[in-house]
Amino acid sequence: MNDKKSYLMIISGLLAAGLTVGAQAQDGFSEALSKAVSEGSAKVDFRYRFENVDDDAFAKDANASTLRSRLTFQSGTVGGFNGLLEFDNVTYVGSDDFNSTENGKVDRPVVADPKGTEVNQAWVKYGTESLSGIYGRQRILHGSQRFVGGVAWRQNEQTYDGLRAQWGEASNLHLDYAYVYNINRVFGPDDSAAQPANWKGNNHLARLDWKLGDNHTLSGFIYALEIDERGAWSPNKSVNNSTDTYGVDYSGNLGPVAVKAAYATQSDAGDSVLDYDADYYMLEGAMSSAGISGKLGYEVLGADNGVGFKTPLATAHKFQGWADKFLTAPGDGIEDLYLGVTGNLGPVKLGAFYHDFSAEDSSEDFGTEWDLVGTWPISKQFSTQLKYANFSSDSDRYSDAQKVWVTLQLKL
Repeated sequence: MNDKKSYLMIISGLLAAGLTVGAQAQDGFSEALSKAVSEGSAKVDFRYRFENVDDDAFAKDANASTLRSRLTFQSGTVGGFNGLLEFDNVTYVGSDDFNSTENGKVDRPVVADPKGTEVNQAWVKYGTESLSGIYGRQRILHGSQRFVGGVAWRQNEQTYDGLRAQWGEASNLHLDYAYVYNINRVFGPDDSAAQPANWKGNNHLARLDWKLGDNHTLSGFIYALEIDERGAWSPNKSVNNSTDTYGVDYSGNLGPVAVKAAYATQSDAGDSVLDYDADYYMLEGAMSSAGISGKLGYEVLGADNGVGFKTPLATAHKFQGWADKFLTAPGDGIEDLYLGVTGNLGPVKLGAFYHDFSAEDSSEDFGTEWDLVGTWPISKQFSTQLKYANFSSDSDRYSDAQKVWVTLQLKL
């Protein structure tokens, strides 16, 4: 499904087949098709972002001015079937004074927003009250997205090609399983010298959520990744991301405190040339009062044999600081002690967060970081955001860095 035309033909055929089944109960194909169109929707989403990166490791700043344009068509439901087709385009507004990973400007910091046009999602779905199945290119978000996410922060979203089934019983149990044979990464739509745009392989993503009560949920997950080798890139950018990860997480309220906790263990898998076993754990508590919320947390990605715990499918920007210094855990692991405060100033949503980073498998201090954000939802259609990150290094392995983002988003 690398070729866009063949992909669209397959999805169109599947949707037509679904409509035909539904038409048997709707007095003909034309009536079913009419319902699919009349009850469908079309949406447009524009997101402009300016991103400045001042990193001491580079003599020049990165200044990225990009626009993501998204067009989404979703059909109505006929005979239990519906479908979706979504296109994304990323373009530069002005000059590209940044390393997009494909423009060759390696003398500037990376802003991983390559330009291009691609099919972001294209799927057909069949669902009943308790069971659904979806096939095609799709968005998969598990829990907090610490292990499986869409990286929607970047202009080119991460999506997945495969088959996904979800089952729920009496709203207390929810099983989510996906077989993924291709991962469309944020570095696409085209391969570059720096990164492959896609990871092919045999990947199994399974998660079971169990509601223990009104305010308590226990989840178990298995992520078995077998990513194929891409010979044009080093193993660390392809096959060495093959891993077997098993874990549990909990979220709930203990009195006035909202608690999150997680544990996972990981080992190398598939054709990875690595040999390691590493653990992950996290504990976070949060409280709210008078419209102000505070949280305190501790997250650890362990290491073994010089390899840090891997989260190759995560929305990693959400974790361990927005400066993105630790998108990949270092070979001696990482400990992150963090705290944050959020609240509102009129219509503006404000947040401030602090991180203290150190190695898990050595005594080295990596540094500290302050993150600030203000989001103003001016209307249902239009919102703005100003965001800032300041990382101060305590290690020769990392450089001081500051990042500023200005985002404008219009949804129609």
